[in-house]
Amino acid sequence: MTLKELWMLYEADKRILGFSSHTMKAYFLQLNMLIRELGNLEIEEIFLNMLKDYFARASERLKPSSLGHRIRFVRSLFRFAFEEGHMTRNPSHKLREPKMDKRIPKFLVEEDVIHLKITCHSHREHALLEFLYCTGCRVGEVQKINIEDVNWENCSAIVNGKGSKQREVYFTTECKVWLKRYLESRGDTCKALFVTETNPTRRLSIPTIRWALKKLAKRGGINANVYPHRFRHTYACQLLDNGAPLEFIQGMLGHEKASTTQIYAQLRGERRRELYRRYF
Repeated sequence: MTLKELWMLYEADKRILGFSSHTMKAYFLQLNMLIRELGNLEIEEIFLNMLKDYFARASERLKPSSLGHRIRFVRSLFRFAFEEGHMTRNPSHKLREPKMDKRIPKFLVEEDVIHLKITCHSHREHALLEFLYCTGCRVGEVQKINIEDVNWENCSAIVNGKGSKQREVYFTTECKVWLKRYLESRGDTCKALFVTETNPTRRLSIPTIRWALKKLAKRGGINANVYPHRFRHTYACQLLDNGAPLEFIQGMLGHEKASTTQIYAQLRGERRRELYRRYF
């Protein structure tokens, strides 16, 4: 069995488990990079030293976080091959991820958020900005949400997170007003909550969401790098400032592991430093 043949089985297994198309595309790119380096070998011809050489070369041009992603995929691929009986050994078993510094998440200060709100022109810009800011959703969650997922009475929505896990998120009355105005201004029948402004109307893509925020920040003269995930960090920071416990924040963000949320505990001190640098 070659690497490409193994991929066909691996991909089918992960799709059954509910892995998103976005994740599978990323995995497929990583597989192609592996094949480009090693060739489409028979999987029994692959050994630990070959994988280590591949990652050693990759480490010269990749950040530790990117290298870690590649290593996790390769471990997952060969663990699958071994556990399913396609290999008599697991060549990736002793692969270790590089050490990474725990970076403090970057957030937006309140002044930047206010400027962004003032800068909004269209109903879609207002609705998208408010929804990202007050729900803490991942960009992929926002992109996939449908109108029918919104509970207007409770000001809440059901989103599909990582691993197809659903959770309920909440939004403010201000956000509700802009969402309603946005939907009333649309003349389409698309089920997606956020759609394109061109015909034919389609679900808004992740790159378009990123571009819309960049355009908004440029228009408003915001110096900070504005991207969807930064609103998620800002959301967590706001909850911390208002006294929310980390366990609650973990649930609201949809983190599977408490350790993922723990990094936000460092935001208290970082936020004070940021405000000092901004205003002193």
